[in-house]
Amino acid sequence: MSKFTALFIPLIASALLCSVYSRAQAPKGFVLRTPANVHGTTAKDMSYPDEKHFKNMQQLTFGGDNAEAYFGPDSKNITFQRTNPKEGLSCDQIFFAALPIGPGQPMRSKMVSTGKGRTTCAYIMPDRKHFLYASTHKAADSCPPVPDKKVIKKYVWPIYDSYDIFVADLKGKITKQLTNTPGYDAEGTVSPKGDKIVFTSMRNGDLDIYTMNLDGTNVKQITHELGYDGGACFSPDGKKLVWRASRPKTEEEVKEYKELLAKGLVMPTQMEIFVADTDGRNVQQVTKLGKANWAPAFAPDGKRIIFASDYEYPKGFPFNLYLINIDGTGLEKISHDGSFDAFPMFSPDGKKLIFSSNRNNGGGHDTNVFVCDWVE
Repeated sequence: MSKFTALFIPLIASALLCSVYSRAQAPKGFVLRTPANVHGTTAKDMSYPDEKHFKNMQQLTFGGDNAEAYFGPDSKNITFQRTNPKEGLSCDQIFFAALPIGPGQPMRSKMVSTGKGRTTCAYIMPDRKHFLYASTHKAADSCPPVPDKKVIKKYVWPIYDSYDIFVADLKGKITKQLTNTPGYDAEGTVSPKGDKIVFTSMRNGDLDIYTMNLDGTNVKQITHELGYDGGACFSPDGKKLVWRASRPKTEEEVKEYKELLAKGLVMPTQMEIFVADTDGRNVQQVTKLGKANWAPAFAPDGKRIIFASDYEYPKGFPFNLYLINIDGTGLEKISHDGSFDAFPMFSPDGKKLIFSSNRNNGGGHDTNVFVCDWVE
């Protein structure tokens, strides 16, 4: 995940679980209602002729920064995170929504996080009555500060040590805290088998991937190499994991990584996609593209991976979506917007794709959620 220009900072930040705004709480019981189309925009207008896998595209959110939209087990409901200071959403909060039943119908969503602190990475639980997410609200009601670019002078993501992972019901009531160790715990997703959660943690002093039971017990470390391992999710059969990872190798790279990490920061400009069995065995590097390759998810067949990348572009943007076989062959570019396409996820039934994009925003900086039928 990553973007170097101001245009992408809000969205990218939310990619790592943090947006670029601070302060103020979202209004209690905030409900977002979105029209199906704006100014007569049609599904055809929102996609490009060479996006052959996309059909019947619909824009689900309008305005602000909306990212990390993930399907629930029934393919009918989603969670996503949203920032929009104009609405009192000064940093990411979690929303729950039912997808429109048909074209031309609006989506109605409801904020289900506390409105306090900064939140990220929500995922609907197997019972469909609860959801998982990470939040900083136990440390403070306000949004945690963002890195001072005048001091850091690099493109970085903050790794807030106040993040912990919680389960809440769809009315927003927190029913369980799953992590309670010093340091960053976030980026959780749930296995389709309904038995495990995978997440990223700093509990060992580095950013590694762990799994745990749905109740937070039986925590196991999956990755062990130096570097940022994050954004993991399961294969459709629950037997494999895919994630993004940085792998500093040179003495200079290792020094920079460790110095930034000591300040609660990572520089996400060099990441590749990896896969492994859910117990951490049979690790395989899927991409060797250079630059930032991130936001991976398995295709419904479990044999391919969809992800976002800027590897084609020397300036670090645009970001587009790509498909690749799990063995690293068959790379295919599937989105062609000139700014930002990321956070792709297939519905569990394999019929739809949801993602975030800067398309159709009138040339502004808004990032919105789109859904379309998937065509092989």
